[in-house]
Amino acid sequence: MKFLSFVVIAYLFGSLPCGVWLGKGTKNIDIREHGSKNSGATNAYRILGPKYGIMVLVMDALKGYIPLYLANEFGLGGVEIILLGLVAILGHTFSFFLQFKGGKGVATSLGVFLFLMPKVIGVLVLVFILVVGITRYISLGSVICSALLPILAFFMPVRDSATRTPLVMISLVVGIFVIYKHKANIVRLMEGKENKFNLK
Repeated sequence: MKFLSFVVIAYLFGSLPCGVWLGKGTKNIDIREHGSKNSGATNAYRILGPKYGIMVLVMDALKGYIPLYLANEFGLGGVEIILLGLVAILGHTFSFFLQFKGGKGVATSLGVFLFLMPKVIGVLVLVFILVVGITRYISLGSVICSALLPILAFFMPVRDSATRTPLVMISLVVGIFVIYKHKANIVRLMEGKENKFNLK
């Protein structure tokens, strides 16, 4: 019963459309109607500006981190807490508040895996910064980090409350899922039409 309660909590946390609500609340802008039409942090950065983009990134990451932290405090661990992370990511990409549509899951995945394997995320953040710094393509950084996620999960230390084998499996599923959500970006990258990221 405790696990099922946290499934609901994780999904609702993940479903919170922070970028959409922040855009409407601060500038009366629905970011889904502009730019890439995505509800995530990158589009919020482009449409609302750096301050709000960073805010959305942090909030979307917390949507993945907080449910797992709370579940761990209530004694859940192992496969259960890993599955809760997956539920939070699915909540972000299939949001109850957005007619089961949503973002690509990168920031919420960041929060989930920051809790489950912080050292892996530390490496991936450095890789992301390096790739984006050189290429100016956020999508490319996201795809490369998604591909590296299960590999690093297999070799690097993870949280004691997590079980490595299912964690590697979930990392692989999430990595493939995030790459799939970037399929349009990958096509644009191959065609040389992807938008580059520029600091404002």
